[in-house]
Amino acid sequence: VPTEPMAPPQPGPAPEDWSIPSLPEDVAQEAFKSFASSQCCYSEAPAKNGVITNMEVFNTYRYRLETFTESRSTEWATKPHEGELADFYTQTAPRPWEVQATPPSHFTNHTEEIRVPYTSSIQDCNSCHATGKIQCQQCNGSGFDKECWVCNGSGTKNDESCSHCDGNGKERCTECDQGMKECETCKGKLRVLTYIKLKVTFEDIMKTNIHALETLMTKDTFSSHFQVYPLLGFPNTAIVEASERLVREQQSKYTQNSRILQQRQTVELIPVTKVNYKWKGDSHVYYVYGNENKVSADNYPATCCCVIQ
Repeated sequence: VPTEPMAPPQPGPAPEDWSIPSLPEDVAQEAFKSFASSQCCYSEAPAKNGVITNMEVFNTYRYRLETFTESRSTEWATKPHEGELADFYTQTAPRPWEVQATPPSHFTNHTEEIRVPYTSSIQDCNSCHATGKIQCQQCNGSGFDKECWVCNGSGTKNDESCSHCDGNGKERCTECDQGMKECETCKGKLRVLTYIKLKVTFEDIMKTNIHALETLMTKDTFSSHFQVYPLLGFPNTAIVEASERLVREQQSKYTQNSRILQQRQTVELIPVTKVNYKWKGDSHVYYVYGNENKVSADNYPATCCCVIQ
């Protein structure tokens, strides 16, 4: 499988300031109130009356690696013959990776099917024996598929031949013409073009690693973040190790039967604040995270069972 050379990573410009300011207490309180009011089965009392006792910053990094790959597979295919010329054996057919295929915009999923040159031949359609028609399965070729509703299948009405079904006692099949249908294989063309079909798949594979956050919350995803500088020379060793591991895994996995067209990696700084508070004498915890100050509170102290009618 051919591969394309990848340029070595280059260091990006150092940001002027990628630190996150501490979350003010009143902002944390308002975020908690908004969270409680948005839950149908939560009392707002803990959020309104709870007293914050401590706030800890757990800002963390999210590392994302995107790998844009191209894979190819071939199979024999058949289509109705619509005037195409047979080119089988006129020249040596190209190998799958020798066929020209234009990728879409990078990191965009796309599938393309290509008829491989010099593999096409023309044959009579075997499905219909080159007649262009096949027997209707709905009526088994009889041309009639159900009992006449006028005469109830008797063929007569008021001692006369039923005019609706011409005395047959059955309705004409609406799926065919006198028991025959157009052949689905050749679409009535009598002949088919057989060729090798090349399927080219462009796929964007994304892998994510969130450092030191799994123990805090595992259910939430982050849509808001601060962009920080590229990975080269990154000061957090866990992120560097995650990058090295994921890049190695992706290159090992997708260079077997595919080729990597391009990769890109991003490091994001995610603001996370752990808030300790007391309500009715008991201690509780919630987390505020992201630019939008979303809240995670798995053990909210005042919930009820809702019955939706």
